[in-house]
Amino acid sequence: MTLPAAPPPPSAAARRRPSWAGRNYSLLTASAVVTSLGSNGALIAASFAVLATGGTAGDVGLVAAARTVPLILFLLIGGAVADRLPRHRVMVGANALNCLSQGAFAVLVLTGSPQLWQMMLLAGLGGVGQAFFGPAAEGMLLSTVSGEQAGRAFAVFRMSMNGASIGGAALGGAMVAAVGPGWVLAVDAAAFAAAGALRSFLDVSHIPMRVKSSGLLSDLRAGWQEFSSRPWLWGIVLQFSVINAVIAAAEAVYGPLVAEEHLGGAAPWGLALAGFGAGTVCGAVLMMRWKPKRLLFSGILCVFPLSLPSVGLAIPLPAWALIAVMFATGIFIEVFGVSWMTALHQEIPEDKFSRVSAYDWLGSLAMVPVATSLAGPAETAFGRSQSLWGSAALIVLLTAAVLSIPDVRNLRRRTPAPVPGTEPAADRPCRASADAEGPGGRLG
Repeated sequence: MTLPAAPPPPSAAARRRPSWAGRNYSLLTASAVVTSLGSNGALIAASFAVLATGGTAGDVGLVAAARTVPLILFLLIGGAVADRLPRHRVMVGANALNCLSQGAFAVLVLTGSPQLWQMMLLAGLGGVGQAFFGPAAEGMLLSTVSGEQAGRAFAVFRMSMNGASIGGAALGGAMVAAVGPGWVLAVDAAAFAAAGALRSFLDVSHIPMRVKSSGLLSDLRAGWQEFSSRPWLWGIVLQFSVINAVIAAAEAVYGPLVAEEHLGGAAPWGLALAGFGAGTVCGAVLMMRWKPKRLLFSGILCVFPLSLPSVGLAIPLPAWALIAVMFATGIFIEVFGVSWMTALHQEIPEDKFSRVSAYDWLGSLAMVPVATSLAGPAETAFGRSQSLWGSAALIVLLTAAVLSIPDVRNLRRRTPAPVPGTEPAADRPCRASADAEGPGGRLG
């Protein structure tokens, strides 16, 4: 009788990783940290690049809108493409587009005075790249993690991203002051190149090939059916389409004005935003240990405190109290974020991850430009304090409404039975659902 061959011993790197942090997960996390460091600094650099050419605040807004509009328009197509093609290839292609667009932006800034239309065009290309990258990256992360430790894996991933965002913004601001915005944009282009190289090493050999569908529109319809058939899913996405919008208006428009008039200027407001970022890191640490049984119920209860920053600005609170409120809010939103990702991972078929993620992204972003553009007229019509109180009331009312959905209250964490002899959780093959090729079964 021939005995089966013994599995190869794990590498030294694999022995140092936790059992749930497999090779693919580690590559995804490392590449996400690299791009987050570069991108958060580049957002600051792009604004200062516009101002350096004599542009106005309105021109800065036009460049920002030039990135946001293509991002919103192409999200659903990006999600469908990511579920048709190998997701890591979509991610690498999107990184290449972002690398080229940011590199061209850097060259224009370093060699002369770029025109506004050129900066808008390059920002728009960056938005297109993000529209294809986002759903593919979330689908890849969700399909890379499995087992009982999924929540912990998502918490560590989000903690790494949030930490990189804080560090990237601080480093980017310092570099803009020291060497100018052009070099910060060049560093961001290099970061996209490095991240794309890392993502090219992702191992997808265990994922079955997709069955060719009748076309892109058919894929979009299938994604919509998956999305619309789950009240908890579309209910929470609708909730956050408004919540994200009013929070963006409060932070981007009202926050700086309150800071200038009542808190002593930009520095206290910057500390408040940094406090929020530090809170998200602490929230991720909490979610590495806490595994709430009722995933969505626990997460949605943590959405109520998102009204507190608007209340703090409406009063307004002194700077130290506002910083404390923002820190606590960061903890609560991270509890929701990890619970949300865990619920998606548990409930959505693997072959539809990216399409569902695209609808989630679309709902989260679509109302933000509207809210930020209406913040000024709302202040004129109702007053700043009243507008902020209205934002807080909307968050509370919408969150209470979502809690009326039975699945939000009752959806429970399911603990999969361990399968002897399988790979670590983050490297275990995640099989496609029954309508894809291969055996049926079931986060940059």
